[in-house]
Amino acid sequence: MTVPASPTRHTLFGVRLTPLTWRRWHNFKANRRGWWSLWVFLVLFVITLFADFIANDKPLLISYDGGFYAPIFVSYPETTFGGDFETEADYRDPYLAELIAEKQGWILWPPIRYSYDTINLELTVPAPSPPTAENLLGTDDQGRDVLARVIYGFRISVLFGLVLTVFSSIVGVAAGAVQGYFGGWTDLLFQRFIEIWSGLPVLYLLIILASLVEPNFWWLLGIMLLFSWMALVGVVRAEFLRARNFEYVRAARALGVSNAKIMFKHLLPNAMVATLTFAPFILNGSITTLTSLDFLGFGLPPGSPSLGELLAQGKANIHAPWLGITAFAVLAIMLSLLIFIGEAVRDAFDPRKMPS
Repeated sequence: MTVPASPTRHTLFGVRLTPLTWRRWHNFKANRRGWWSLWVFLVLFVITLFADFIANDKPLLISYDGGFYAPIFVSYPETTFGGDFETEADYRDPYLAELIAEKQGWILWPPIRYSYDTINLELTVPAPSPPTAENLLGTDDQGRDVLARVIYGFRISVLFGLVLTVFSSIVGVAAGAVQGYFGGWTDLLFQRFIEIWSGLPVLYLLIILASLVEPNFWWLLGIMLLFSWMALVGVVRAEFLRARNFEYVRAARALGVSNAKIMFKHLLPNAMVATLTFAPFILNGSITTLTSLDFLGFGLPPGSPSLGELLAQGKANIHAPWLGITAFAVLAIMLSLLIFIGEAVRDAFDPRKMPS
Protein backbone atom coordinates (compact mmCIF):
# COMPACT_ATOMS: atom_id res chain seq x y z
CA MET A 1 0.00 0.00 0.00
CA THR A 2 1.44 3.36 -1.02
CA VAL A 3 1.14 6.05 1.62
CA PRO A 4 0.55 9.47 0.06
CA ALA A 5 2.52 12.48 1.09
CA SER A 6 0.91 14.09 4.11
CA PRO A 7 1.42 17.19 6.24
CA THR A 8 3.82 17.32 9.14
CA ARG A 9 1.07 16.89 11.74
CA HIS A 10 -1.26 13.92 11.70
CA THR A 11 -4.23 13.15 13.92
CA LEU A 12 -6.06 9.91 14.54
CA PHE A 13 -9.27 9.96 16.59
CA GLY A 14 -8.24 13.40 17.82
CA VAL A 15 -4.74 12.27 18.89
CA ARG A 16 -1.72 13.92 17.25
CA LEU A 17 0.66 11.40 15.74
CA THR A 18 4.28 11.68 14.69
CA PRO A 19 5.11 10.94 11.03
CA LEU A 20 6.66 7.61 12.08
CA THR A 21 3.56 6.55 14.01
CA TRP A 22 1.40 7.68 11.09
CA ARG A 23 3.36 5.46 8.71
CA ARG A 24 3.13 2.52 11.06
CA TRP A 25 -0.63 2.97 11.26
CA HIS A 26 -0.88 2.91 7.47
CA ASN A 27 1.32 -0.18 7.30
CA PHE A 28 -0.96 -1.90 9.79
CA LYS A 29 -4.03 -1.02 7.72
CA ALA A 30 -2.27 -2.26 4.60
CA ASN A 31 -2.45 -5.78 5.99
CA ARG A 32 -6.16 -6.22 5.24
CA ARG A 33 -6.39 -9.61 6.93
CA GLY A 34 -4.97 -8.25 10.17
CA TRP A 35 -7.02 -5.05 9.93
CA TRP A 36 -10.34 -6.86 9.60
CA SER A 37 -9.30 -9.45 12.18
CA LEU A 38 -8.75 -6.64 14.67
CA TRP A 39 -12.26 -5.31 14.13
CA VAL A 40 -13.86 -8.75 14.32
CA PHE A 41 -11.96 -9.57 17.51
CA LEU A 42 -12.87 -6.23 19.10
CA VAL A 43 -16.55 -6.70 18.26
CA LEU A 44 -16.57 -10.19 19.76
CA PHE A 45 -14.65 -9.06 22.84
CA VAL A 46 -16.87 -6.03 23.48
CA ILE A 47 -19.98 -8.19 23.12
CA THR A 48 -18.68 -10.71 25.65
CA LEU A 49 -17.76 -7.92 28.08
CA PHE A 50 -21.51 -7.41 28.44
CA ALA A 51 -22.19 -11.13 28.83
CA ASP A 52 -24.29 -10.51 31.95
CA PHE A 53 -26.71 -8.47 29.84
CA ILE A 54 -26.77 -11.03 27.01
CA ALA A 55 -26.97 -14.37 28.82
CA ASN A 56 -28.43 -14.41 32.31
CA ASP A 57 -31.07 -16.20 34.33
CA LYS A 58 -32.02 -12.89 35.96
CA PRO A 59 -34.17 -10.31 34.16
CA LEU A 60 -32.73 -6.98 33.10
CA LEU A 61 -35.75 -5.06 34.41
CA ILE A 62 -39.03 -5.87 36.17
CA SER A 63 -42.08 -3.66 36.46
CA TYR A 64 -44.18 -4.66 39.50
CA ASP A 65 -46.95 -2.80 41.31
CA GLY A 66 -45.86 0.57 39.90
CA GLY A 67 -42.19 0.11 40.76
CA PHE A 68 -39.16 -0.93 38.76
CA TYR A 69 -36.59 -3.50 39.81
CA ALA A 70 -33.24 -4.50 38.29
CA PRO A 71 -32.43 -8.05 39.45
CA ILE A 72 -29.29 -8.11 37.35
CA PHE A 73 -27.79 -5.56 39.75
CA VAL A 74 -29.69 -6.13 43.01
CA SER A 75 -30.72 -9.35 44.73
CA TYR A 76 -34.42 -9.27 45.69
CA PRO A 77 -36.19 -11.80 47.96
CA GLU A 78 -39.25 -13.55 46.63
CA THR A 79 -41.45 -11.64 49.09
CA THR A 80 -40.71 -8.43 47.14
CA PHE A 81 -42.96 -9.77 44.38
CA GLY A 82 -45.64 -11.28 46.62
CA GLY A 83 -43.97 -14.65 47.17
CA ASP A 84 -43.62 -16.64 50.38
CA PHE A 85 -39.87 -17.03 50.88
CA GLU A 86 -37.19 -14.59 52.06
CA THR A 87 -34.60 -16.20 49.80
CA GLU A 88 -33.60 -14.72 46.45
CA ALA A 89 -36.35 -14.94 43.88
CA ASP A 90 -36.20 -17.60 41.17
CA TYR A 91 -37.26 -15.56 38.17
CA ARG A 92 -37.56 -18.63 35.96
CA ASP A 93 -40.29 -20.02 38.21
CA PRO A 94 -43.70 -19.76 36.45
CA TYR A 95 -45.33 -19.07 39.83
CA LEU A 96 -43.28 -15.89 40.26
CA ALA A 97 -44.12 -14.79 36.71
CA GLU A 98 -47.82 -15.18 37.52
CA LEU A 99 -47.44 -13.06 40.66
CA ILE A 100 -45.82 -10.26 38.66
CA ALA A 101 -48.47 -10.48 35.91
CA GLU A 102 -51.25 -10.19 38.51
CA LYS A 103 -50.00 -6.69 39.36
CA GLN A 104 -49.96 -5.68 35.68
CA GLY A 105 -46.21 -6.06 35.72
CA TRP A 106 -43.81 -7.24 33.05
CA ILE A 107 -40.36 -8.79 32.81
CA LEU A 108 -37.58 -7.77 30.40
CA TRP A 109 -35.29 -10.74 29.83
CA PRO A 110 -31.81 -10.88 28.22
CA PRO A 111 -31.67 -12.47 24.75
CA ILE A 112 -30.47 -15.74 26.36
CA ARG A 113 -32.28 -16.69 29.56
CA TYR A 114 -29.42 -18.76 30.89
CA SER A 115 -26.25 -17.86 32.74
CA TYR A 116 -23.12 -19.98 32.48
CA ASP A 117 -24.16 -22.03 35.53
CA THR A 118 -27.92 -22.21 34.93
CA ILE A 119 -29.24 -25.75 34.61
CA ASN A 120 -32.15 -26.32 32.28
CA LEU A 121 -34.50 -28.44 34.38
CA GLU A 122 -37.06 -28.77 31.61
CA LEU A 123 -35.04 -30.90 29.20
CA THR A 124 -37.06 -33.58 27.43
CA VAL A 125 -33.98 -35.71 26.73
CA PRO A 126 -30.99 -36.64 28.91
CA ALA A 127 -28.12 -34.17 29.07
CA PRO A 128 -26.13 -33.40 27.06
CA SER A 129 -29.06 -32.44 24.85
CA PRO A 130 -28.75 -31.43 21.17
CA PRO A 131 -29.30 -27.88 19.89
CA THR A 132 -32.88 -26.63 20.03
CA ALA A 133 -34.70 -23.31 19.77
CA GLU A 134 -34.35 -22.98 23.54
CA ASN A 135 -30.66 -23.94 23.67
CA LEU A 136 -29.17 -22.89 20.35
CA LEU A 137 -25.93 -24.83 20.85
CA GLY A 138 -27.41 -27.52 23.04
CA THR A 139 -26.52 -28.24 26.65
CA ASP A 140 -23.52 -29.85 28.30
CA ASP A 141 -23.50 -32.98 30.42
CA GLN A 142 -24.94 -31.04 33.38
CA GLY A 143 -27.77 -29.43 31.45
CA ARG A 144 -26.13 -25.98 31.20
CA ASP A 145 -26.60 -23.88 28.09
CA VAL A 146 -23.53 -24.20 25.87
CA LEU A 147 -23.97 -20.81 24.15
CA ALA A 148 -24.03 -18.99 27.50
CA ARG A 149 -20.92 -20.85 28.65
CA VAL A 150 -19.15 -20.02 25.39
CA ILE A 151 -19.90 -16.30 25.79
CA TYR A 152 -18.65 -16.21 29.37
CA GLY A 153 -15.74 -18.52 28.55
CA PHE A 154 -14.59 -16.28 25.70
CA ARG A 155 -14.60 -13.29 28.03
CA ILE A 156 -12.66 -14.91 30.85
CA SER A 157 -10.12 -16.41 28.43
CA VAL A 158 -9.35 -13.08 26.77
CA LEU A 159 -9.28 -11.14 30.04
CA PHE A 160 -6.98 -13.72 31.60
CA GLY A 161 -4.71 -13.61 28.57
CA LEU A 162 -4.63 -9.80 28.52
CA VAL A 163 -3.78 -9.50 32.22
CA LEU A 164 -1.10 -12.18 31.95
CA THR A 165 0.35 -10.52 28.84
CA VAL A 166 0.58 -7.14 30.55
CA PHE A 167 2.24 -8.46 33.72
CA SER A 168 4.60 -10.82 31.90
CA SER A 169 5.60 -8.01 29.53
CA ILE A 170 6.42 -5.71 32.46
CA VAL A 171 8.57 -8.34 34.16
CA GLY A 172 10.20 -9.51 30.93
CA VAL A 173 11.04 -6.00 29.73
CA ALA A 174 12.49 -5.04 33.12
CA ALA A 175 14.63 -8.21 33.26
CA GLY A 176 15.87 -7.82 29.69
CA ALA A 177 16.65 -4.14 30.26
CA VAL A 178 18.76 -4.85 33.35
CA GLN A 179 20.64 -7.63 31.55
CA GLY A 180 21.38 -5.69 28.42
CA TYR A 181 22.23 -2.36 30.00
CA PHE A 182 24.62 -3.53 32.70
CA GLY A 183 26.07 -6.54 30.83
CA GLY A 184 29.11 -8.28 32.35
CA TRP A 185 28.48 -10.58 35.29
CA THR A 186 24.91 -9.35 35.65
CA ASP A 187 24.11 -10.46 32.13
CA LEU A 188 26.10 -13.71 32.44
CA LEU A 189 24.47 -14.85 35.70
CA PHE A 190 21.02 -13.84 34.54
CA GLN A 191 21.44 -15.77 31.30
CA ARG A 192 22.47 -18.92 33.17
CA PHE A 193 19.41 -18.57 35.42
CA ILE A 194 17.11 -18.15 32.42
CA GLU A 195 18.62 -21.19 30.73
CA ILE A 196 17.89 -23.30 33.80
CA TRP A 197 14.43 -21.79 34.38
CA SER A 198 13.37 -22.18 30.74
CA GLY A 199 14.49 -25.81 30.76
CA LEU A 200 11.96 -26.77 33.41
CA PRO A 201 8.88 -28.72 32.23
CA VAL A 202 6.47 -25.81 32.54
CA LEU A 203 3.19 -27.65 31.99
CA TYR A 204 4.05 -30.33 34.53
CA LEU A 205 5.06 -27.74 37.11
CA LEU A 206 1.84 -25.81 36.49
CA ILE A 207 -0.15 -29.00 37.03
CA ILE A 208 1.74 -29.79 40.25
CA LEU A 209 1.38 -26.27 41.66
CA ALA A 210 -2.28 -26.06 40.65
CA SER A 211 -2.97 -29.39 42.37
CA LEU A 212 -1.50 -28.21 45.70
CA VAL A 213 -4.04 -25.43 46.20
CA GLU A 214 -7.56 -24.72 45.02
CA PRO A 215 -6.96 -22.65 41.89
CA ASN A 216 -8.71 -19.38 41.16
CA PHE A 217 -8.25 -16.63 38.59
CA TRP A 218 -5.50 -14.71 40.41
CA TRP A 219 -3.68 -17.74 41.83
CA LEU A 220 -3.54 -19.32 38.40
CA LEU A 221 -2.36 -16.01 36.95
CA GLY A 222 0.50 -15.85 39.44
CA ILE A 223 1.58 -19.42 38.71
CA MET A 224 1.64 -18.85 34.96
CA LEU A 225 3.47 -15.52 35.40
CA LEU A 226 6.41 -17.44 36.91
CA PHE A 227 7.23 -18.82 33.46
CA SER A 228 5.59 -16.54 30.85
CA TRP A 229 7.83 -13.50 31.50
CA MET A 230 10.80 -15.01 29.63
CA ALA A 231 9.24 -14.53 26.18
CA LEU A 232 10.44 -10.92 25.87
CA VAL A 233 13.75 -11.06 27.73
CA GLY A 234 15.85 -12.03 24.70
CA VAL A 235 14.68 -9.30 22.31
CA VAL A 236 14.77 -6.56 24.95
CA ARG A 237 18.23 -7.65 26.13
CA ALA A 238 19.54 -7.58 22.54
CA GLU A 239 18.19 -4.07 21.99
CA PHE A 240 19.77 -2.75 25.19
CA LEU A 241 23.09 -4.46 24.42
CA ARG A 242 23.10 -2.84 21.01
CA ALA A 243 22.20 0.64 22.15
CA ARG A 244 23.97 1.00 25.48
CA ASN A 245 27.19 2.25 23.85
CA PHE A 246 25.57 4.70 21.44
CA GLU A 247 26.87 8.26 21.53
CA TYR A 248 23.72 9.74 23.04
CA VAL A 249 23.85 7.19 25.86
CA ARG A 250 27.49 8.01 26.60
CA ALA A 251 26.65 11.69 26.52
CA ALA A 252 23.82 11.16 28.98
CA ARG A 253 26.15 9.30 31.33
CA ALA A 254 28.73 12.08 31.05
CA LEU A 255 26.05 14.61 32.01
CA GLY A 256 25.30 12.64 35.15
CA VAL A 257 21.96 11.19 34.09
CA SER A 258 21.03 8.21 36.28
CA ASN A 259 21.07 4.69 34.87
CA ALA A 260 17.35 4.26 35.52
CA LYS A 261 16.51 7.40 33.53
CA ILE A 262 18.76 6.37 30.63
CA MET A 263 17.22 2.90 30.55
CA PHE A 264 13.57 3.87 30.65
CA LYS A 265 13.63 7.23 28.89
CA HIS A 266 16.28 6.80 26.19
CA LEU A 267 16.59 3.05 25.54
CA LEU A 268 13.21 1.57 26.43
CA PRO A 269 11.27 3.26 23.57
CA ASN A 270 13.43 1.36 21.06
CA ALA A 271 12.83 -1.94 22.86
CA MET A 272 9.08 -1.35 22.97
CA VAL A 273 8.91 -1.99 19.22
CA ALA A 274 9.80 -5.64 19.77
CA THR A 275 7.53 -5.81 22.81
CA LEU A 276 4.48 -4.61 20.89
CA THR A 277 5.28 -6.95 18.02
CA PHE A 278 5.35 -10.00 20.30
CA ALA A 279 2.32 -9.00 22.44
CA PRO A 280 -0.43 -10.64 20.30
CA PHE A 281 1.54 -13.90 20.17
CA ILE A 282 2.07 -13.85 23.95
CA LEU A 283 -1.67 -13.31 24.37
CA ASN A 284 -2.30 -16.26 22.08
CA GLY A 285 0.02 -18.48 24.09
CA SER A 286 -1.56 -17.40 27.39
CA ILE A 287 -5.04 -18.36 26.21
CA THR A 288 -3.76 -21.68 24.88
CA THR A 289 -2.05 -22.54 28.19
CA LEU A 290 -5.18 -21.69 30.19
CA THR A 291 -7.27 -23.83 27.85
CA SER A 292 -4.83 -26.72 28.23
CA LEU A 293 -4.95 -26.57 32.03
CA ASP A 294 -8.75 -26.39 32.02
CA PHE A 295 -8.88 -29.34 29.64
CA LEU A 296 -6.71 -31.38 32.02
CA GLY A 297 -8.76 -30.27 35.04
CA PHE A 298 -6.05 -28.14 36.68
CA GLY A 299 -7.25 -24.71 35.59
CA LEU A 300 -10.08 -22.54 36.82
CA PRO A 301 -12.35 -23.76 39.65
CA PRO A 302 -14.94 -26.41 38.72
CA GLY A 303 -18.07 -24.86 37.27
CA SER A 304 -16.27 -21.86 35.81
CA PRO A 305 -17.13 -21.03 32.18
CA SER A 306 -14.14 -22.53 30.45
CA LEU A 307 -13.45 -23.40 26.83
CA GLY A 308 -10.97 -26.04 27.94
CA GLU A 309 -13.58 -27.69 30.15
CA LEU A 310 -16.00 -27.67 27.20
CA LEU A 311 -13.35 -29.43 25.11
CA ALA A 312 -12.97 -32.03 27.84
CA GLN A 313 -16.73 -32.59 27.82
CA GLY A 314 -16.63 -33.02 24.05
CA LYS A 315 -13.93 -35.66 24.48
CA ALA A 316 -15.91 -37.46 27.16
CA ASN A 317 -19.20 -37.31 25.23
CA ILE A 318 -18.43 -38.45 21.71
CA HIS A 319 -22.16 -38.99 21.16
CA ALA A 320 -22.68 -35.21 21.63
CA PRO A 321 -20.53 -33.75 18.82
CA TRP A 322 -21.91 -30.24 19.29
CA LEU A 323 -19.77 -29.87 22.44
CA GLY A 324 -16.40 -30.56 20.83
CA ILE A 325 -17.27 -28.80 17.57
CA THR A 326 -18.39 -25.65 19.38
CA ALA A 327 -15.31 -25.46 21.59
CA PHE A 328 -12.98 -26.14 18.67
CA ALA A 329 -14.66 -23.54 16.44
CA VAL A 330 -14.54 -20.81 19.11
CA LEU A 331 -10.88 -21.47 19.94
CA ALA A 332 -9.88 -21.72 16.29
CA ILE A 333 -11.57 -18.41 15.44
CA MET A 334 -10.19 -16.62 18.50
CA LEU A 335 -6.60 -17.80 18.07
CA SER A 336 -6.62 -17.26 14.29
CA LEU A 337 -7.79 -13.68 14.74
CA LEU A 338 -5.00 -13.02 17.24
CA ILE A 339 -2.39 -14.52 14.91
CA PHE A 340 -3.58 -12.36 12.02
CA ILE A 341 -3.50 -9.27 14.25
CA GLY A 342 0.03 -10.18 15.35
CA GLU A 343 1.15 -10.46 11.72
CA ALA A 344 -0.27 -7.00 10.99
CA VAL A 345 1.49 -5.52 14.03
CA ARG A 346 4.75 -7.14 12.90
CA ASP A 347 4.34 -5.55 9.45
CA ALA A 348 3.59 -2.19 11.02
CA PHE A 349 6.90 -2.14 12.92
CA ASP A 350 8.99 -3.75 10.17
CA PRO A 351 11.42 -1.05 8.97
CA ARG A 352 11.71 -2.78 5.59
CA LYS A 353 8.05 -2.04 4.95
CA MET A 354 8.38 1.63 5.78
CA PRO A 355 7.61 3.90 2.83
CA SER A 356 10.38 6.22 1.87
